[in-house]
Amino acid sequence: MSYIRAILNSIRGAAWRSCWALLLLFPAFAVAHDIPSRVTVHAYVKPEGNELTALLRVPMEALGEIAFPLRGPGFLQLSESQFYLDDAARVYITESIEFYENGVELTEKELRATRVSLPSNRSFSSFDEALANIQGPPLPDDVDLFWRQGLLDVWITYDIASQDSDFAVNPELGSLSDETTTVLRFVLPSGAERVFNYLGNPGLVELDPRWHQAAFRFITMGFEHILEGIDHLLFLFCLVIPLRSIRALIPVVTSFTIAHSITLIGAAFGVAPNVLWFPPLIETLIALSIVYMAFENIVGAKLEHRWVVTFGFGLIHGFGFSFLFSETLQFAGGHLFSSLLAFNVGVELGQLFILLLVIPVLNLLFKYFVQERIGTILLSALLAHSAWHWMLERGGQLSLYQFQMPVFDALFFAALMRWGMLLIVVIGALWAMYELFRRLALIESFSSYGLGAKIKAENQTS
Repeated sequence: MSYIRAILNSIRGAAWRSCWALLLLFPAFAVAHDIPSRVTVHAYVKPEGNELTALLRVPMEALGEIAFPLRGPGFLQLSESQFYLDDAARVYITESIEFYENGVELTEKELRATRVSLPSNRSFSSFDEALANIQGPPLPDDVDLFWRQGLLDVWITYDIASQDSDFAVNPELGSLSDETTTVLRFVLPSGAERVFNYLGNPGLVELDPRWHQAAFRFITMGFEHILEGIDHLLFLFCLVIPLRSIRALIPVVTSFTIAHSITLIGAAFGVAPNVLWFPPLIETLIALSIVYMAFENIVGAKLEHRWVVTFGFGLIHGFGFSFLFSETLQFAGGHLFSSLLAFNVGVELGQLFILLLVIPVLNLLFKYFVQERIGTILLSALLAHSAWHWMLERGGQLSLYQFQMPVFDALFFAALMRWGMLLIVVIGALWAMYELFRRLALIESFSSYGLGAKIKAENQTS
């Protein structure tokens, strides 16, 4: 219900802003409103006692639909601006940001104060400094401040039942510019901070999530990432085309899952190098993995050993998954490891969903429309064609980076030790899977031999 209510409130807020914009536009629409290309919003949220305090700083260039009183070449007439500042806060902020306590929207709110700050003001470096700045006296009229260069500081309070409740926010501030970046700091009653840095409208954000809330969010992220990641989907298609039985897919899918889980977890704990060229390198190798698997389908590979190649490429894909996870880690709160496992579970569910869709379609295609060998070659060639262009494009981007020899210092050797530990884990996983698949093959062969012997004996008896 809270999600539905958030959507309805977003629509209501958009209608409210539109009405106010019509009233406060420049006279007779003489000047069109230019939406800035990008702005950065800073915010603090702090529950204390029975009150939730929200402090926000918004660049005034994003408030172009408000006709602020001006003087001279465009300086803000500060002494006459308070009414318009309050209106701008209501139009753009209080009706666009919604807070929830234990899943219930907080509707009892009060706009306590608004204030214009200079672009050089650095008071939003902490909650106390930001609050003191908003409570301070307004800028004098002799300050020559172009209105588009000013910063609007806003102080809003909400009535809450307890500071120990679960709080969430739905900040619909993405319409302030073409690219709105929000840096939101949630100050816990203990004094610790949760920092969120997101682009546009992230939807409902749990400010201090419980483990199950974080797990659900990351399962959803992992599932959606598989469905939206075209390169990962094409790699799965390449795996499935020649292997469409459950028995044949188990070793391949298992090795891919274990491999990308190893590098995903390793990257989350700092194994991946923190250099600019590493993400484009991984993206290029992911495209290469699709090309290789597609050509292997065309020439006819030894499918019984395909799990080994899949394991190697799974390590690369795991680093690709880690890039998204690192960007969304801020939503995990204090539950890093459980969120990591949840993200991985979401990825596996997405892969299983794709396999359940693709395998029946391929079986029908090869049974009624085209011979299996010809169909395998045609489909693999199409996948290889797309991945080849991706590989060349990403490789061109990778070539723009300059590669330098590392500095052999303590940090280098610490990173080398982490990579050594990762290598040990990889070798151990390979050995464990080899032994598992070998024993399963022996059990299957003994079962087949026993069944054959039984049939032979029955035939001799008859």
